Amino acid sequence: ALWSGKEKKRFKKMKKYITLIFAIVTTLASVSCNNVQKNETTVTPAAIEVIAPKAMYEVLLKDPSAQLVDVRTKDEFAVSHLKDAQNICVTDTDFKQKVAHLDKDKPVYVYCKKGGRSAQASKILKELGFTKIFDLQGGITNWQQQQLSTQK
Repeated sequence: ALWSGKEKKRFKKMKKYITLIFAIVTTLASVSCNNVQKNETTVTPAAIEVIAPKAMYEVLLKDPSAQLVDVRTKDEFAVSHLKDAQNICVTDTDFKQKVAHLDKDKPVYVYCKKGGRSAQASKILKELGFTKIFDLQGGITNWQQQQLSTQK
């Protein structure tokens, strides 16, 4: 026999460690690539800007007629939402038709629960020709953590 029983056990153990290390490295590489892509989205000069809750709060205080869109579901909107927000759910099939009434040349502020759906909505708005899109960082969850007010 080429290898003794002890050597076979060591080899199997080493093989498991190598496989585990490979899986971890692959996962980390994948995650870091995803983060780079996300950062590129927020930095693009075109139209989408992620805005901190307090900065958005200041804007909305100064301009109550701002185009503010909650892109969550009707049920989520009913629980709580930002003052003067319109509810246009991004997952509805008629989202594009519903946002068509908004002024493409005026800034539009979008938010969801944590930021995923508002990022999706921002991309759609950009494709539709909106020129200034502000996406609330961390969504209404972050807004509430900053102890900013909401309505029911």
